[in-house]
Amino acid sequence: MQNDRIDLSTLRISREKRDQGEGRAFPWRIVLPILLIILLAGVAFLLRDAFTPIPEVEVTTVAFTSPSLSSSLLTASGYVVAQVKAAVASKATGRLEKLYVEEGDRLRRGQLIGQLEDRDVIAALDQVRANLAVARADSYDARQSLERQRILLSSGLTSKAELDAAEARFNRVVATIHASAAALNAAEVALEYTRIRAPFDGTVLTKHADVGEVVAPFGAATNSKGAVVTMADMSSLQVEADVSESNITRVKPGQACEIVLDAYPDKRYRGVVHKIVPTADRAKATVLTKIAFRERDERVLPEMSAKVDFLSKEQDSTAESGPKLTVAASAVVPREGGWYAYQVREGTLNEVAVKIGAASGSRVEILAGLAPGDQVVINPGASLKAGMKVKPK
Repeated sequence: MQNDRIDLSTLRISREKRDQGEGRAFPWRIVLPILLIILLAGVAFLLRDAFTPIPEVEVTTVAFTSPSLSSSLLTASGYVVAQVKAAVASKATGRLEKLYVEEGDRLRRGQLIGQLEDRDVIAALDQVRANLAVARADSYDARQSLERQRILLSSGLTSKAELDAAEARFNRVVATIHASAAALNAAEVALEYTRIRAPFDGTVLTKHADVGEVVAPFGAATNSKGAVVTMADMSSLQVEADVSESNITRVKPGQACEIVLDAYPDKRYRGVVHKIVPTADRAKATVLTKIAFRERDERVLPEMSAKVDFLSKEQDSTAESGPKLTVAASAVVPREGGWYAYQVREGTLNEVAVKIGAASGSRVEILAGLAPGDQVVINPGASLKAGMKVKPK
C-alpha cells in the first residue's frame, strides 16, 4: 500500500531552475531600439530625393539646321497658295453628261473638261440654220425681181411703185438674213455653254461634280452644283506668310529667303520676297508677305504649311552643303582637353564627349557624340555632375 502512494513532493517546481530559465530570456529591450533605428535610417535613405530640391536647368535640342541660318533676320509662318486658281463652272444649267478629267490631270487652256446634255440646244441650232437657209434662198429671188423691175422701169414698162416694192422686199430679205445669222451665232454660243473648258494651263485640284448631277452657274438652281472642278496654275505657287508689324521693316521686295515645308523638313527651297501687301491685319497685327519660289519641285502643293527664313544676304547654293547637325554653342564646354555636353535623359544628367565642327552664328556643328532630338543643358555650371537629377525648364 505504501508503494502505491504518490510522492507529491516530486511535483514541486524548483525555484533555482526557474531563476536560471529567466536569466536566459532574449534581450528584446536592447534589440528593438536597434532595429527601429535601422528601419528609420533605411526609410530616410529611400526618401532622401523627396526632400532634396531638384535643380532646374535650361535645355536646348540638337537639330539639323541650314548654314544659311547664320544670316537669318527673322522667321515667319505661312501657307503655299496658288496665285492663279479658279473654280470652273458651266455657263448653262443642265445635267452633266460627260466628265473627261480627274484630280491631278494637267490641262491646257481651252481643253474640254466636261459636257452637259445638249440635244435641245442642238435642235434649236438646226432650226436657226434652216431659217438662215430659207432667208438666203429668198434673197436670190428678191434680188432677181429687183433687177427686173429696174430694167422694166428704164424701158417704161413698169411704174416707180413696183420698183419701190421690189426694193422693200429685197431689203426685208437681207434683214432676215442678218437676223438669222445673229440667231445662229446665239445658238452656237448656247451650244458652247454646254461645254466646260479649262480657262488657263493648270492642274485639276479637286472635283466637285459627277456625271448625272445637275450643274448651274454659281449653283443657282436647287440641289445643283456650282463648280465642276477646281484647278490651279502650279507655276504660280507662292508662300503667303504673316509678318509681325514690329518686324516688317526687316523685309523688303527682292530679299532672299529660304522656305521649309512642314511636310519635308530636310529640304530647303530658295525664294525671294515677291510682294508686301500694302495693308495690315488689325486682328493679328501682321502684314501679308508673298514669297516666290526660285526653285520648286512637284512635291510642293497648294495649302501646304511652310516656314520662311528672311536672310540678310544671298547664299551661294552651289557652295552650300545640306543641313548640318547643330546645337547652341553655349551647350558645349571645354573640359580635360576635349569638348563635353550635359545630356538630359529621363531627368538624369549624362556627361557626353562630343566632336564639334565649324560654328554658324550662335550654333556649332556636331560631328559626333550627339544625335538629333537629344536635349542638352545650356550654360552648364560647375555644380552640375554626371548622374544628378535635374528638371528641365
